[in-house]
Amino acid sequence: MTEPTAPARQRMPLHWKIAIGFVAGLVLGLFVHYGIGRDAGWVQALTQYATQPFSTLFLSLIFMMIVPLLFSALVVGVSEMGDVRSLGRIGWKTLVATVVLSGIAVLLGLVMVNVFKPGVGVDPVLAQQLLAEGAERTEAIVRDSGAQPTGVQMLLDIVPQNVVGAAANNANILALMFFALMFGVGIVMSPDSAPIRTLRRGIEGLFEVSMTLIGLIIRLAPLAVFCFMFNLAVLFGWDLLLRLGAFVLVVVGALALHMLVTYSLALKFVGGYSPWKFFKGVQEAMLMAFSTASSNATLPTALKVADRDLGLPNKVSRFVLTIGATANQNGTALFEGVTVIFLAQFFGVDLTLGQQFMVMLVCILGGIGTAGVPSGSLPVVALICAMVGVPPEGIGLILGVNHFLDMCRTTVNVTGDLGIAAIVSKGEVDPPAGLADDPPGTTA
Repeated sequence: MTEPTAPARQRMPLHWKIAIGFVAGLVLGLFVHYGIGRDAGWVQALTQYATQPFSTLFLSLIFMMIVPLLFSALVVGVSEMGDVRSLGRIGWKTLVATVVLSGIAVLLGLVMVNVFKPGVGVDPVLAQQLLAEGAERTEAIVRDSGAQPTGVQMLLDIVPQNVVGAAANNANILALMFFALMFGVGIVMSPDSAPIRTLRRGIEGLFEVSMTLIGLIIRLAPLAVFCFMFNLAVLFGWDLLLRLGAFVLVVVGALALHMLVTYSLALKFVGGYSPWKFFKGVQEAMLMAFSTASSNATLPTALKVADRDLGLPNKVSRFVLTIGATANQNGTALFEGVTVIFLAQFFGVDLTLGQQFMVMLVCILGGIGTAGVPSGSLPVVALICAMVGVPPEGIGLILGVNHFLDMCRTTVNVTGDLGIAAIVSKGEVDPPAGLADDPPGTTA
C-alpha cells in the first residue's frame, strides 16, 4: 500500500517576491539614510562591492538579450501579417489603426509627463553622485548617446548602412529595428517556399529561446530590486518615494485617458459604434488582462468576448486579436515613453525635441516588438534610456511598481486590440449587434 503523497508546495508568485524585495530595500535604505548616514564607511563598501555590482550585472544580462529579442519579435510580428496579402484590406486597416493609436498613446504620455514633471525636483548633486557611481559601468552602453543626430540626419540614420554595426551600437538601435521590419516585410512578400518556411520557423525559435532566457533573468529581479532600492533610498531618502508616487499617478492617468477617451472617440467616429456597449462587452477580457498582466494569456478570453459579447466576425477578430497580442501594445508604448522622460527628469538629463521625437518613434516600434508577457517591456525601456543618454540603471526606480503598472497597461493593450477589431470590422460585415448605436429614443 502506497502512502499518499504530500501536495506540492505552491511557490510564491514572482511579483510578490519583487514586492518584498522592493519594500525591504526601501525600508533598509531609508533606515541607513536617516539613522546611520550614507557616508559611513561600511555603507559605502556595501554599495560599492555588493549591491551596485549585482544591480549592474542584472542590467547587463537584460542588455545581452536586447538584440536577439527585439529582432526576432519584430520579424515574427510582421511576418505573421502574411495574411495581409490574402486578407488585403483587413490587414492594412489593422496596421494603420495600430500605428495611429500607438502614436496617439505615446504622444499623450509624453505630453502628460512634460506637463506634470514627476521626476523634477530631485537634488541635482545627489543625482549626479548616482550618475558618477554608475558611469564607469555604463560607459560602454551610453558612450555614443551624447552625439545623437538631429533633423534630417536623424531620419537618414534610421536606414543602416551596416546592420551588424547598428546591432552592436545601442545608440543606433532604431536602425536595427528598421532592418527587422524590412526583413519581416521581405518574408511576407516572398513566395511560400520550403526555405522561407524554414527561415521563419528558425526566427520563431530564436524568439522562444530569447523569451526563455529573459524569464530566467527576471528570476533575479527580486534581489536586483532590493539592491536598486537600497542604493537609491540610501542616496535620496523620502524624496525617492515621493517621485515614484508621482510617476505612478502620471502613468495610470495617461493610460486611463487613452483607454476611456481615445478609444471611445475612435469607436464612435471611426467605427460608428457605441463606446458604452463596447466597454460593457469587454469587461471579462479587461479583468483577465488586469489579473494576468499578459496579452498572450488573455488571448483566448479576448477571442471569446469578441465572438460572444461583441458579435465580431471570426475572420476579423481572429486575425486582429492574434496579431494584436504582440504587435498592438498601445499601453506598453505609452508606459515606455513616460518612463524614459521621467528618468531623464530624475537624473537631470535635458532631452531635446528631436530626442523626444526619437523616443516616440522607438516606443511605437517597440509596441510592435514587445512580447505580450509580464515585464516584456523592461528590455525596451532600458534600451531607449541608453539610446538617448539616460542612465539605464535608472530602471531600478520603477521595478518595484512595475507589476501594478504592467497590469494597468496590459488592460489598455487588450482593450485596444478589441477596439481595433471592432473598427476594422466596419465595412466588412453588417454592424455587430453587440456594438451598434441605439436608435434615437432608446436606452443602452
